[in-house]
Amino acid sequence: MKNFTHFIPTRIQFGEGQISHLSELAQSGSKVLMVYGGGSIKKMGIYDKAMEILKEAGLTVYELSGVQPNPRIESVREGVKLCKEHGIDMVLAIGGGSTIDCSKAIAAGALYDGDAWDLVLTPSKITAALPIYSVLTLAATGSEMDKFAVISDMSKNEKWGMASDHLLPKMSIMDPTYTFSVSKRQTAAGTADIMSHTLENYFSPNEGFLQARFCEAILKTLITCGPIAIAEPDNYEARANLMWASSHAINGFVSDGYRVAWCVHPMEHELSAFYDITHGEGLAILTPHWMKHVLSNDTVEKFVEYGVNVWNLNPSEDKWVVAEKAIECTRNFFVKSLGIPATLREVGITDEENFQIMAEKAAKGCVGCYVPLSVEDIVEIYRAAL
Repeated sequence: MKNFTHFIPTRIQFGEGQISHLSELAQSGSKVLMVYGGGSIKKMGIYDKAMEILKEAGLTVYELSGVQPNPRIESVREGVKLCKEHGIDMVLAIGGGSTIDCSKAIAAGALYDGDAWDLVLTPSKITAALPIYSVLTLAATGSEMDKFAVISDMSKNEKWGMASDHLLPKMSIMDPTYTFSVSKRQTAAGTADIMSHTLENYFSPNEGFLQARFCEAILKTLITCGPIAIAEPDNYEARANLMWASSHAINGFVSDGYRVAWCVHPMEHELSAFYDITHGEGLAILTPHWMKHVLSNDTVEKFVEYGVNVWNLNPSEDKWVVAEKAIECTRNFFVKSLGIPATLREVGITDEENFQIMAEKAAKGCVGCYVPLSVEDIVEIYRAAL
């Protein structure tokens, strides 16, 4: 096991009615920027409840709405402008990962003299950030309990991740009932995103026995609870388990001491940057093809471990049969159990026009991953997924 520092200072308020803890934001100042996406939080009553609590706590609330999936740098810049103009003390994100990621970038940009895109390209420039709070409404990215954010500049077809301890939320409210209204499609995509985070950590050349068992537990939770949440949207236990799995898949719990560079995510980020597709769907489409591409004499034992411990396959069968079955189980789960498209064509990508440039950019993020991939390897994976 490698040396590591485990640092998760985010205070979690988990369960129904925990939004009452928003009154504690008054400890960080008097002015808050509330960041959210479309009108769903108003339809669900979360907006009105949050405003009531914040105002009773004596806070002045400014708003930034309209944050999109694959959050844009334009929204970040607008939020930074509001923070600087009004002397905002803290940022409150109400929504899913896109809203929280946008809020993190705003919180850092508010204390930076240059353009916020500088911080996306060079996160080492983040030296401080306003306090960040979140109310989670979608289990997917784990942004409510990690130091990462992903921001897009669609004018340049660029989507990059940024990371800093300064971006760790101070407190996150996680009420599973707030995910009851999430659509079947977004529930499926969110489950796939959590699963991909876990798999990116699980397939590692490093020794980490305990972390691997943690990963397997999260994967089995997703395999059980994802389909239940799709079939029964208001199943509290299924939603709660997905929400908690989302946080632990990326907060360092399964990766510290065991960390390896991710590869499927950089490949998918290029799909989202060029075609603006749903992140979780892109991951689900690419993952089985990545698995087939990297299956070899060097990796087959890991795939057997995965097949036996996660999918309950027969360990006495030929190892190559088990490995292939494990990959097929993964694909079938995404397509048949979650209802996610199986190919890039099904999400509107019908040709190879951008594959080369996408692969060149993705390859820069795949350095040090489980199996090193060249630009040509990544192009082949895109083609196989088409």
